[in-house]
Amino acid sequence: MTKFQSFVFVLVSALILIFQLCPSADALYGSSSPVLQLNPSNFKSKVLNSNGVVLVEFFAPWCGHCQALTPTWEKAANVLKGVATVAALDADAHQSLAQEYGIRGFPTIKVFAPGKPPVDYQGARDVKPIAEFALKQVKQLLKDRLDGKSTGGGSSEKKEESNASVELNSRNFDELVIKSKELWIVEFFAPWCGHCKKLAPEWKKAANNLKGKVNLGHVDCDAEKSLMSRFKVQGFPTILVFGADKDSPVPYEGARAAAAIESFALEQLETNVAPPEVTELHGPDVMEEKCGSAAICFVAFLPDILDSKAEGRNKYIQQLLSVAEKFKRSPYSYVWAAAGKQPDLEKHVGVGGYGYPALVALNLKKAVYAPLKSAYEHDHIVEFVREAGRGGKGNLPLGGTPTIVKTEPWDGKDGEIMEEDEFSLEELMGEDSSNKDEL
Repeated sequence: MTKFQSFVFVLVSALILIFQLCPSADALYGSSSPVLQLNPSNFKSKVLNSNGVVLVEFFAPWCGHCQALTPTWEKAANVLKGVATVAALDADAHQSLAQEYGIRGFPTIKVFAPGKPPVDYQGARDVKPIAEFALKQVKQLLKDRLDGKSTGGGSSEKKEESNASVELNSRNFDELVIKSKELWIVEFFAPWCGHCKKLAPEWKKAANNLKGKVNLGHVDCDAEKSLMSRFKVQGFPTILVFGADKDSPVPYEGARAAAAIESFALEQLETNVAPPEVTELHGPDVMEEKCGSAAICFVAFLPDILDSKAEGRNKYIQQLLSVAEKFKRSPYSYVWAAAGKQPDLEKHVGVGGYGYPALVALNLKKAVYAPLKSAYEHDHIVEFVREAGRGGKGNLPLGGTPTIVKTEPWDGKDGEIMEEDEFSLEELMGEDSSNKDEL
């Protein structure tokens, strides 16, 4: 045997050993596994057209984390039997299908519910949290059906004709996109572009599924050369993401399938949440803007600046800001007023009698409020906000609409003690004496 033949023999033997050691898809989920095995042939019927909730693990047979998840995933399948479907797709063998859903790492778990874009499961990889997350999706599906909302599913699903993607142009772009605090994903296209035509139905589907969550828009670059030049669009279609920094949009370079666009958009929604604010309540316009539409408006009443000084006031505001950061994905707003500056509001929510600082949870739509009964400290405030979000135990009637007066905003400085005119005792007595003499 020549040296070359010996080398080939050793190489082939090594490759055979590697293939024997590397787990195959069947080794992860065999024919007797309770986990539904997916492929491009049955993905639409078993997942996209399912009438129920489906949990899909996108895995690679060689992935160590996937191998470690296998027994847990099978236990979850048994626990959720009859409640939700637990399935798995070999993303290594079916890469094109995995790319449609923006799969970039293994294992990735996505939950599919009828009529909604898939959502990523990012919790602990244990049976209980997986089952609880699935149950939450099932409950939401049932709620939607009870409320009469269409949830789609099944081969007879009716396609939506409307298009939620907003037509953008040089007249409305800045107003709708640049000045917005919301996330926008914009497609720049040309009507004659073949790739754009292919993308059109996927873009429409993604826009409709993301309606109310993420704004999608489109720009006809043949008609809007100025916008094309402004954002340096050089090819079609170009998709730009306008997040928190509207002046620096970033390109979307993922798959041009609706599911991938939706997954990406929802991920961006998580990372592009505007930083929380704690605003001084110095007029009725602030009350309307911050508390009028908020699910819960948390109003802090802080000590007079002469009592706390700037350092103390900033400490109180920072405490509330840190809580706002913790709950920044919740539809809450946070405002503050100095003691005595909004007397009618204080009267309506019973503040003042037990001192400052004080905090109340306010719902103007329902005309109810709830006071913080414990100390104005970070942990107590966190628990108070969390409890208010659960349904507001101990809510009290607001008793009418409080009048908000316009005040001078705080300048950030310590307060100044107003000096009064001084009178000596002799002067006062002298005035009394002279008056007596005249009598």
